[in-house]
Amino acid sequence: MQLNDSVKTIKGIGDKLQELFAKVSVNSVGELMTYYPVRYEDYKLPQDINTVRDGETCVICACVSNVKDNGTKSRIKVITCKANDPTGEVELVWFNQPYVKYELKAGYHYIFRGKVVQKGKKLSVEQAKIYRREDYFKLQNSLQPVYSLTKGLTNNAITKAMKQALVLAEDFPEYLPSATRKKYDVLKKKHALQEIHFPKSEETMLEARRSLVFEEFFLFGVFLRAMSKGRECAKSEAVITDNGMCEKLMGELPFKLTKGQLEAFENIKKDMTSGNVMARLVQGDVGSGKTIIAVLAMLLCASNGYQAAIMAPTEVLAEQHYSSMYGVFKRYGLKCELLTGSMTAKEKKEAYARIAAHEADIIIGTHTLFQEKLEFDNLALCITDEQHRFGVKQREKLGKKGMNPHILVMSATPIPRTLAMMLYGDMDISLVKELPADRLAIKNCVVGPEYRPTAYKFMAEQVKQGRQCYVICPMVDETEESDGENVTDYSARLQETFGDEIRVGMLHGKMKPTEKNIIMHKFSTGEIDILVSTTVVEVGVNVPNATVMMIENADRFGLAQLHQLRGRVGRGAYQSYCIFMYGNKSDDALERLNILKTSNDGFYIANEDLKLRGPGDLFGIRQSGELYFKIGDIYNDSDVLTKAYEAAHELTDKEADEVMRKLYESSAKEVFKFLENYATI
Repeated sequence: MQLNDSVKTIKGIGDKLQELFAKVSVNSVGELMTYYPVRYEDYKLPQDINTVRDGETCVICACVSNVKDNGTKSRIKVITCKANDPTGEVELVWFNQPYVKYELKAGYHYIFRGKVVQKGKKLSVEQAKIYRREDYFKLQNSLQPVYSLTKGLTNNAITKAMKQALVLAEDFPEYLPSATRKKYDVLKKKHALQEIHFPKSEETMLEARRSLVFEEFFLFGVFLRAMSKGRECAKSEAVITDNGMCEKLMGELPFKLTKGQLEAFENIKKDMTSGNVMARLVQGDVGSGKTIIAVLAMLLCASNGYQAAIMAPTEVLAEQHYSSMYGVFKRYGLKCELLTGSMTAKEKKEAYARIAAHEADIIIGTHTLFQEKLEFDNLALCITDEQHRFGVKQREKLGKKGMNPHILVMSATPIPRTLAMMLYGDMDISLVKELPADRLAIKNCVVGPEYRPTAYKFMAEQVKQGRQCYVICPMVDETEESDGENVTDYSARLQETFGDEIRVGMLHGKMKPTEKNIIMHKFSTGEIDILVSTTVVEVGVNVPNATVMMIENADRFGLAQLHQLRGRVGRGAYQSYCIFMYGNKSDDALERLNILKTSNDGFYIANEDLKLRGPGDLFGIRQSGELYFKIGDIYNDSDVLTKAYEAAHELTDKEADEVMRKLYESSAKEVFKFLENYATI
């Protein structure tokens, strides 16, 4: 079995299962083997019912009685039963899982594993997994991998396929030179993969993970080195001079630019008028005002007779940019054009014609700007907003449409400078730290699940005042086999709690782009009062009316990402609030969350986050949103990133070329597509 063989070559995988694997982007044997666990299940001994506590995940061995189908309430199917052991009784509740009533027989003992929730004085266990006792006890004293799933694809199906692949696969590529492997104590690939999926112990799993992370970062470093090799200061074909237009706009603004904004724009102006091609990253904290910097850069470009394009990661955000920028540029005799995927073929054709004829000076769009049919006339500036959402190949494709254009990329993720220098080593970096003076500081609180009823009451009051709220959950649905809250069940439960008076919406990354756009548009226009979402809103839209951000299982997220999520509120004239709801009451978890409680400075938070992280974070969800590596995380694994970066740059040119040759000739090269997708050039 070769790594580029279809997963269908694995025994037991037919057409239907192949389609399910494809939904989680696993099409080949190699992609299967790098479909890493999101966490590991440590099967503990069942506990007495009288020891279960609110907010915890419990395991109980109990006899069931009074299995009831409660019918449908507020569009939610509810099944309940009583569970008893010698120490007490607890209610079990399942939402939208009608099949459960057929799995349970009154008078029989089962093992249940689920989340404990307190409603008033009553405790219940929600969405519990059901095990026969003999099946559960077989799993004890072992680390079992838990994978991210999709509807119809089970964890058991993945583990069965994985075991076969690890035994039968043959062509495991070794990219690291033997001297590098020895110096940095990196395991061979096959051994590391075996231990990451089916570890003998936590120690062997951590060693395997470190080796795989090191290789991933090492290849990223070599790839960056190869892409930037021989790239000196390229000469710009556009002749741009400072004509005073930007200073005029700054004088007409109803606010003064901060020191950071002024410095960033001065750097951009110096780059664009130097005669060389600009390659600059503007890294600004949430709400620091990066958009006005982009507007000034586009005005400088367009007022010199050239075109400027800005790419947004979502249609809703592109539409907001267009609405806010149209009037500004019109005052200077410049025309804007909006280009999105939802436009009709006729609308796109007409927009293409206007852009090609230079009847549009400023082009605002999404991935549609990459279309081959689109031709610019003297495109001299490309700006990517939330740049990590676009791959290097996409940016290069847009750049080739112009005349070796200036490149400006913007990111709201406050990466510590030491990491930024490694990840963006070939770019100049401008930092924007200060927030505009008129911004009201967000009020923060860190609370436990017992505060949830109070939080719901507060959100209801905000909605009555005409405001809107976000609720963030770490997972999409219960199929992800996580102990954390999930969007699907939570939104149903929340709608049941509030009734029909408050409109609850649901948003997550597994939705189709058109569905996501519809939901975000409804929220931005006030048709949804409370939006329950995963971190997909991290790069969202500007909703000044949103004043509450409640994050469930906040201890499961990295601090930098929590800060990004918090930045969705506090964008209007109203006082805003962020509620960090923890599930883990450990001292370490509370220490980390209290940093957010006391500070709204993203750069300070990012640096503190680095100091406090430990191996325990490996079992949480992905921590950073800046670069999507398969297993590495630039925050969790900053020490490994540093060493891998050193190793990549210790290679001779000949050795680096050999690594690249192996990478591209390997039958498993599709495993490393992330290199081309997310390398920042």
